[in-house]
Amino acid sequence: MLVKWTRCTVVDRRGFERGQRKWAGLLGEPGFRGQGGGWSRVRPGVAHVFAFWESRAFYDSFMARSHDRLAASQSGTFTDQQVRLFDHRFDVKTGFEPRFADTDLVRVAHCRVREERADHFALMQEKVWNPAMAGSPGMIRGLFGEAPGHEFLILSMWQSAAEHGKYREERVERLALRAQTEADVAALTGDIVELEPSWTV
Repeated sequence: MLVKWTRCTVVDRRGFERGQRKWAGLLGEPGFRGQGGGWSRVRPGVAHVFAFWESRAFYDSFMARSHDRLAASQSGTFTDQQVRLFDHRFDVKTGFEPRFADTDLVRVAHCRVREERADHFALMQEKVWNPAMAGSPGMIRGLFGEAPGHEFLILSMWQSAAEHGKYREERVERLALRAQTEADVAALTGDIVELEPSWTV
């Protein structure tokens, strides 16, 4: 599965949201699995959208045919757009499905990892972070994705901000020490995204 993560700064909120609903046109596109997104809880005016495709070939075909027509309605409503593609490597918890209806919050972590530490980083994600997240009340599902250049995406879906907050307070520092995260990661950026139900396709 291919994961597309788009982040941008919105300058015309109403126009952007109107345009976002037009992405319902993705339904029926060959290989399209689902899309959802919302607003950053930390950075005012920053929107995130996550789209899922069966494969790179299906995604490339969509980009060549229909993308520009769907995107046209949002033209001029945002700046500073960043798009990244990741290959799904494994699930966090079990049976990841690109569904958003049962989720209020998405936590996204984007890591650039030191080349010689990439295998260790992926192993720690599987052996240390995944079990801790999977065992946290309120954590619904998630995935671990990889892009060329030792770049990784960890996406986790939560029932509520309160549940995610509990996990952060209780566990993160301890887990980071155990997983030697500091030694692995060259750069880490992240955000907490409050989902907007009308953006779900």
